[in-house]
Amino acid sequence: MKEVKYTRKDKIMLYLGCHLSTTKGYVNMMKEALSIGANTFAFFTRNPRGGKAKAIDEKDLNKFLELYEENGFGKLVAHAPYTLNPCSANENVREFAYQAMKEDLDRMELIPNQYYNFHPGSHTGLGVDAGVEMIAELLNKVIKPEQTTTVLLETMAGKGSEIGSKFEEIRAIIDRVELKDKIGVCLDTCHVSDGGYDIKQDIGTVLNEFDKIVGIKYLKALHVNDSINPIGAKKDRHAKIGEGYLGVDTFKAVVNNPYLKELPMILETPNELDGYKREIELLRSLED
Repeated sequence: MKEVKYTRKDKIMLYLGCHLSTTKGYVNMMKEALSIGANTFAFFTRNPRGGKAKAIDEKDLNKFLELYEENGFGKLVAHAPYTLNPCSANENVREFAYQAMKEDLDRMELIPNQYYNFHPGSHTGLGVDAGVEMIAELLNKVIKPEQTTTVLLETMAGKGSEIGSKFEEIRAIIDRVELKDKIGVCLDTCHVSDGGYDIKQDIGTVLNEFDKIVGIKYLKALHVNDSINPIGAKKDRHAKIGEGYLGVDTFKAVVNNPYLKELPMILETPNELDGYKREIELLRSLED
């Protein structure tokens, strides 16, 4: 991976945000984002625990699209429900994964050129190899050449039978996806540390490993979270920025890394809106 340097005049804008609720519509999400100094955000495509997706108000959506352009927002990172598991041993769970992702990707085209992030899933005893095949099979069924949405595999902490805590597993899925220009990766700082990658010591070395195994071109977004637990814990317990194992210095390295600072950075820390506002201000203050 070549070293990238930016001159001061070419300084890259940080795109920072958090998860916002769709309950009151898209325009309300935009207003909340602006109120906390965000210029990107994430939202669940439906209830995080599954269920039917809420109907979209066309008037609300069109106004949102106007505001999105007017305010120069970066790409948004929609999130699939946590219950979406394409590699479960339970056929009904796999069928829900297919139906939900298919519908979600259709709806995402109403806000074109964004990201759709999902947890690769847990193989529930079937084994990693079988799980990888099933995840790729789902992606090949739902991803269409004409879609503008990029589907992101999230790096995972490795608890239980989760797939995606190792870069090799992410690469194995991508290798089996037919439309590779429609696939990418969202790196979660808490997850990747819990999974055993030492971003606290040297995030550059971890990114070099990611580039070697997966390919840096696939890295499209970040979930920016501190971790309650130390490296390799495989626990997935998020902490507020600077209040966990990773510490403020890790995030200073994140926001100043030339490969990361161009990406949308989504906070998933245990916070309300005012807390996210403070964290966004903190992250911006860390930029050189």
